[in-house]
Amino acid sequence: MRQELHPKGWNEIKTNDSWAIFKIMGEFVSGFEKMSKIGPCVTIFGSARTKPTDTYYLLAEKIAKRIVESGYGVITGGGPGIMEAGNKGAHLGGGTSVGLNIELPFEQHDNPYIDSDKSLDFDYFFVRKVMFVKYSQGFVVMPGGFGTLDELFEAVTLIQTHKIEKFPIILVGTEFWKGLFEWIKKTLLNEFGNISEKDLDLIHVVDTENEVIGILDAFYKESDFSPNF
Repeated sequence: MRQELHPKGWNEIKTNDSWAIFKIMGEFVSGFEKMSKIGPCVTIFGSARTKPTDTYYLLAEKIAKRIVESGYGVITGGGPGIMEAGNKGAHLGGGTSVGLNIELPFEQHDNPYIDSDKSLDFDYFFVRKVMFVKYSQGFVVMPGGFGTLDELFEAVTLIQTHKIEKFPIILVGTEFWKGLFEWIKKTLLNEFGNISEKDLDLIHVVDTENEVIGILDAFYKESDFSPNF
């Protein structure tokens, strides 16, 4: 996908776009075929830069292990950091461990805890995000950077606009998330009225693996699992 940058003429752009359609279609088809066989999963998001000794790495590992012990699989972005912790916890818990990897110029590489038949590679972020949303029964969002925030707000937006069914979005780490959540309440809601008060109910902020599992189990106690669209 990545090419040496140079000015492109309009005809070259049109030709590249035409070929890109087939690549995009191929990623969707391959992703749908593989992911549809996996079963109910929870996605864990978070920074690729988090070290194995970090508190949130260790917590993500515990959460993932509890998730698979509760009957779900775990999906991550397939890379290092929090993603590795999620796949490691799922692997150690004997459950399904899925990695949706994407080729990036830095940070990203497959971690060794993904099931050998459940590692998918993507060139396009938007195709990869469709897989996360379509085949996840919940999002557990650990501390992260711009990519993590992008994934979080995309999920919230799709649920808010009723483009997908509601599912739990759980932010882990009150210390990390409290500033953002306070800004959402104070600025977006109270000062500018850019969201509704009920939109805040889409997001849970917790600190422990027990709270994560409690929210997931309560939400899905009487639910049927199915893809989002």
